[in-house]
Amino acid sequence: MSAWSYSPSSRQRLTTYDVARFPSDSLFDRLARAVCRAGCLPRKELFESWEVARRSRRLFRGGRVVDLAAGHGLLAVAMLLLDDSSPLAVAVDATETPSRARVVDAVVSVWPRLAGRITFERSGIETVPLDGGDVVVSSHACGGLSDVVLDRTIEARARLALLPCCHDLIACDAGGLSGWLDGALAVDVVRAQRLRVHGYRVWTQVIPSAITPKNRLLLAAPEAAR
Repeated sequence: MSAWSYSPSSRQRLTTYDVARFPSDSLFDRLARAVCRAGCLPRKELFESWEVARRSRRLFRGGRVVDLAAGHGLLAVAMLLLDDSSPLAVAVDATETPSRARVVDAVVSVWPRLAGRITFERSGIETVPLDGGDVVVSSHACGGLSDVVLDRTIEARARLALLPCCHDLIACDAGGLSGWLDGALAVDVVRAQRLRVHGYRVWTQVIPSAITPKNRLLLAAPEAAR
């Protein structure tokens, strides 16, 4: 049965009962089977992390991966799987997510080369050190957290892959565009323009809406770096 023959947006937890839904030897199916064996992540998180990671890696190769507001850290894991030239990935979150260790252990059991290359840091994303060689990723950094991710990325002159969500239309800057555009879209347009003003090249993409309606992916890199 194809993985796409059932809803990828479901928040139902993947378990060993779902392994047969991912039968091929593709990288995605192999990762999906590992996540199923971990038995702790919603189906939506698998598809979402994969779609963000694969679009990011089409543009950004190498570099340390820094996953801000990382939660379970699957996005950081997928980034390493898609480009082994990245030496390591750091998943940063202010709270401890019990699923982190189970996800990493399940993936490392399939790809032992990742052992010791995925670390977790319990920290606010405002203070974690970033470097210009990093690829900063963040999937569904809620509300104003997306703007903090932008601030930190611009400050470091790093590359960025950001999937915003839960737009706070009071606190976030819509640039006076909400008379023409949906409020959340206006906020993201202003974010893209802000990156351009700071000397970034910007790519705007979407992941499948069947996974999430909050599907606008903002990719950016300093003009001198790709």
